[in-house]
Amino acid sequence: MSDDLSELHDELRSVARDLLARSGSGTAVAHGTAPASADWGLLARSGWTGLEVPDALAGSGATFAEVGVILEEMGRAATVSPYLGTVVLAAGALGLVGTSPLRDDLLQGIAAGELVVAVALADGALDHVDAVPPFRLEAGPEGPRVHGRADFVPDAADASDLLLVAKGLDGDPVLVHVPISTPGLDVVDQPVVDATRRLAAVSAVGVVPGEGAVLAFAGDPAHAAARLFDRAALAVACDSLGLARAMLDATVAYVAQRRQFDRAIGSFQAVKHACADMLVGITVVEELVRAATEAFVADTPGAAVAVSMAKARSSEVAVEVAGAAMQLHGGIGYTWEGGIHVHLKRAALDRSLFGSPTAHRRRVAAPHLARAGAAPG
Repeated sequence: MSDDLSELHDELRSVARDLLARSGSGTAVAHGTAPASADWGLLARSGWTGLEVPDALAGSGATFAEVGVILEEMGRAATVSPYLGTVVLAAGALGLVGTSPLRDDLLQGIAAGELVVAVALADGALDHVDAVPPFRLEAGPEGPRVHGRADFVPDAADASDLLLVAKGLDGDPVLVHVPISTPGLDVVDQPVVDATRRLAAVSAVGVVPGEGAVLAFAGDPAHAAARLFDRAALAVACDSLGLARAMLDATVAYVAQRRQFDRAIGSFQAVKHACADMLVGITVVEELVRAATEAFVADTPGAAVAVSMAKARSSEVAVEVAGAAMQLHGGIGYTWEGGIHVHLKRAALDRSLFGSPTAHRRRVAAPHLARAGAAPG
């Protein structure tokens, strides 16, 4: 990454941290209150909703590298917003399809903050990383219909429109746009441990797509669908990194001022070692996420493996760091008022979303096992 780009990202990170604090995000850990929703209009006016939208459609024409910076800060603040579903996945998915009036209208609506769109990509909590379309188009006497189901779809319950990743009539993946009120479409809230996110089960039974609603991926459809899944996994890795950083910062600040036996508990060797272990884990994750982001943006041949390495380790480290933070905060760390539980629960969900650490390690190991003549297991 160039020095100029690194400086830009540092500035974006600083602005994002301040804006999220002013929008009410992050108050749960600071004050032990229930997570507050970020001001979606403020995020839109700041240009965050249109970062990857082309300039011609009122966006910024940026890349996932800039979106990743925002995601890290949202993880740090445990932000409640439909950013993952709408900006990361929906705008990202629309960027992979060919130009059409519908595609352009949706991107413009997302950039302006006027639309909340969710992508029914896959069963996010299942133990796999295969980009298998959860929906399918079936030919009928009156035209194609959509059938299928996807569980744990981020932000679907708050969306006005859905994008269903489906197996097309020719067998290739396609993107199907359906308004939330479409007959045959059912969206049901899925209760999860993390109070900062809303997930839903989306099912389609004989849904009739509107005219021009079936959007073909540009280039290789299978590669595009795989990149969309990798985008989701990398987004969660960025979120995990941000919340792990928040837990380390909160813990260091706490042990520096909490006193026992007339000494700050941060001066105790065991506490120092625990904080050092947290820092080492986060430092490794920072490098993995940076390498995965650069590979993903450049679409290199090894991008999928780099994303899996980042997702597997970041989601594990986030849970470990949040758990250690809860312990080092002592009794207050286990109380509702302490607020540490907000990040711990978010980390637990991050670990499961879009492929578990085991599933991503299996993908990393698959080519090596194939060369050795063994089957991944």
